This record gives sequence, C-alpha cells and structure tokens, in this order.
Amino acid sequence: MGDLLSGRSVLVVEDEMLILMMIEDMLADLGCESVTAAATIDKALSLIEEHVFDAAMLDMNLNGDDSLKVADALAARGVPFVYCTGNNGHGMRVDPANSPVLRKPFSFEELTAILTRLLSR
Repeated sequence: MGDLLSGRSVLVVEDEMLILMMIEDMLADLGCESVTAAATIDKALSLIEEHVFDAAMLDMNLNGDDSLKVADALAARGVPFVYCTGNNGHGMRVDPANSPVLRKPFSFEELTAILTRLLSR
C-alpha cells in the first residue's frame, strides 16, 4: 500500500487543522514523499506558482471562500486533483475537469481508492 504515492509531491488545500493532520498521516502511510499544505486560496495559488505537484487535494470551501481559482490553477498546470468537501451536494458547482469528489469524513480506504483512480488517469 505504501507505493501509491512513493516519491510524489502532493498539495493539500485545507483550512481545518485536524483534517489536515489526518490527511497528512494518510498520505504518509501511502508513501508520499512531500506534503505541502495551504489554508487559504492566496497561499495555495502562490504554492502552485512556485512548486510542481504530482497531485492535489482541494477543499471546496476555505473559510467561506470558493476554491474555484485554485482548481483552475491546478487544471491549467495539468495537476490532477480531488475535491474534499463536507457539503451534502446542494449548491456544489459542476467541475468541468470532472475531478473526483471525496466526502468528509472519509476513510483511508476511500482516500486510497480515489487517489488510485486519480493517479492512473
């Protein structure tokens, strides 16, 4: 199981510290070499400009702000990403890139399955 993200760099855009720590632990268990975190849209956009990422996990709502700008920046660079959300589906936007959605709270198995699909595209 530890080979899925072996040697890969992942951007995690999440504003809830406990969720971020849980995701970091899961990614480490999957063999991820580097996890870079951002809690705001501006920080995420800055990191995307400065670094190359193999994949990203993107919270749809960052302190009340829609993360569409971050999704657009990732898509423009060809970085595959998964949305992570606690939303129940009402008011969720349609993603033109057809990125998968991982509903919070999620299990290790759910994260593994969605990242396997995402990285095999």
